[in-house]
Amino acid sequence: MSSSSSTQLVHHQFIFLSSTTNPPPHPAFSSWHLVRCQCSHSAALSPTSTHASCKHREGEDDAALVALLRQGHTDAAYHLFASNPSRLPESPVSASRLLAQLSYSYNFSRAASLLQRLRQRGALHLLDANSLSLAASAAARSNNPHLSYSLLLSMLRRGGQFLPDRRAYTAALARLPPARALRLFHAVLHHLKRAPTNCPSSSMPDTAAFNAALSACADAGDCRRFRHLLDLMPAWNAPPDALTYNVLIKMCARAGRKDLVPLVLERGILSSGLLPCATTFHSLVAAYVGFRDIPAAETIVQAMRDRRLDICLLLRQLAAQTDDDQQHKQQQMPSSHLLDDILLSVSSSQEEDDTPVPLLPRAYPPNSRVYTTLMKGYMNAGRVDDVLTMLRAMRREGETSAASRPDHVTYTTVISTLAASGDMDRARAVLHEMARDGVRPSRVTYNVLIKGYCNQLQVAKARVLVAVDMADAGIKPDVVTYNTLIDGCVLTDDSAGAVALFNDMRAQGIAPSAASYTTLMKAFAASGQPKLAHKVFDEMEKDPRVAVDRAAWNMLVEAYCRLGLLDPAKAVVERMKARGVQPDVATYGSLAKGIAVARKPGEALLLWEEMRNKSAEVDGEVLEALADVCVRAALFRKALEMVAMMEEKGIEPNKGKYKRMYVELHSRMFTSKHASQARQDRRRERKRAAEAFKFWLGLPNSYYATDWIGLQQHTQQDDE
Repeated sequence: MSSSSSTQLVHHQFIFLSSTTNPPPHPAFSSWHLVRCQCSHSAALSPTSTHASCKHREGEDDAALVALLRQGHTDAAYHLFASNPSRLPESPVSASRLLAQLSYSYNFSRAASLLQRLRQRGALHLLDANSLSLAASAAARSNNPHLSYSLLLSMLRRGGQFLPDRRAYTAALARLPPARALRLFHAVLHHLKRAPTNCPSSSMPDTAAFNAALSACADAGDCRRFRHLLDLMPAWNAPPDALTYNVLIKMCARAGRKDLVPLVLERGILSSGLLPCATTFHSLVAAYVGFRDIPAAETIVQAMRDRRLDICLLLRQLAAQTDDDQQHKQQQMPSSHLLDDILLSVSSSQEEDDTPVPLLPRAYPPNSRVYTTLMKGYMNAGRVDDVLTMLRAMRREGETSAASRPDHVTYTTVISTLAASGDMDRARAVLHEMARDGVRPSRVTYNVLIKGYCNQLQVAKARVLVAVDMADAGIKPDVVTYNTLIDGCVLTDDSAGAVALFNDMRAQGIAPSAASYTTLMKAFAASGQPKLAHKVFDEMEKDPRVAVDRAAWNMLVEAYCRLGLLDPAKAVVERMKARGVQPDVATYGSLAKGIAVARKPGEALLLWEEMRNKSAEVDGEVLEALADVCVRAALFRKALEMVAMMEEKGIEPNKGKYKRMYVELHSRMFTSKHASQARQDRRRERKRAAEAFKFWLGLPNSYYATDWIGLQQHTQQDDE
């Protein structure tokens, strides 16, 4: 794509497209609107009575709004509000009731529109605590947890009677990113501690709320906060239940405590007088799959299939095997010791081997969720045949047990496995098998297939899948669908197609994500158009719905470095640091490649010193790129420092490449017989470094006498 055509596309690209379609008014609203219009035209108003008449009409509208809501005509009430959003609703009753009833609706967009209008008018004070709690809960369930987060924080700041209902903040905790979820729960507990004694009991956290917060701790790998919240539960009259211990299994797995996972069922759940649930065994299988211990996961699943009641005995054996396994100790988090006495403190003083094995109250046969989790373990290990074998086994077992019948998650896992192996024909065949088995594919299923086609550079087939198959199934593409297609265009060097897809996504009313902007920047970077990538970055900064992350900064740096444009790339890095985003391995890797393209050894030395002074984490590609520049510039001492770091990190330097570079570029260095003594003295240090570099390469150096011409000929023969 030419630069001029790309620029033209970009000029049209970053116009936020919006289309508002007004649905037909509800009959109840239409009849009321007609009566009001007839009354308004029945008599002319004098100038002195205009204001009073308008206020009277607005009061009538608000009363009509309340009447429609009381009659259950929520759609008609919303249409009346939409006809005059700058004035309606105007009373606490109408505002709160309208928001509450819209929050019960299947579509939260109307409730969000009402909140936005009230905020613009500065009329959020009209809403009561019940309606705000309902709206926060509905926002979380409608995949808008950040709006829920904002509503809940505003309620907490107002305090008193505006403390949110626990069901509202529990729904938000379960859907927010871990860091935000924990901040919200901390704020809830903080304000409830300061609340008066007559605080409504519906605001107090229960076990479900604590479980949601504990799950966020497990997702974040925060053992310290997990232990703190677990200790707080009795003080808030929220005793742990079976789900609490299921989350503990996830926390132990996340912390690398393979030794504690098998103890949770016996020492945690059964010793507390609780009954395990199906999710308990799913959590155990998922933990071992996460540890990549497929045999242990298979052992548990087989015991469940055999309807064994002594699964605790199996878990004791797994724990004994883990005690002998030293590898898992290296994977433990530093703070994971805080989890020890949760399980160890409830054990008896007797040795575990002397205590009878507790039996389960009933058998827990595996369901499709357990089977699918084990199937994901096979998928991660690349065991395609085992995945297909398990699918056939689940189908057979599903004929007699509905709980074992493959669901859409199972089929999606199979399709993902086949797509990852590049077998798109079989993946597509599994999609047809889903239809024959009466299992409706989800959007995720199609997105997995689309990604498989794009990875195989078959973007045209991916587009057909979206335009035909998804449309026939009544499934609309989402931002992930478009991001995958845009990435496919990047892989096929189709930057114009990437721009067209980005435009189409906006035209469909789908808000771009941070990945959308970054992927489009990647398209322009790959096509050698860093200025257009920078324009995309600028638009990303202006979009209030997304946050500029480190990946976006790094992509902008890479766009300039691909062409060796170091000055603008370094300016981006400085701006990045000013925003509080520190460079990482990818940042230094792009700069190193840019320095290699520009062949500027001075920049290589500056970057090397910065990385060493900051003890920055670097990979082999960064070190190799910088070493290449230094070898080409005959900076052998610095090159040796870089290859030494590579060897320290267990990275094997490519000595063959450096041998060829040295022979081709520097074999006649320091061989002049006519150099003055002063010049020879100045280059003596460089000569010592060169001899050391040759010694490292195994080339003839000052300790050996070898014909360089013969060596060059020998190297050329090796290359041929």
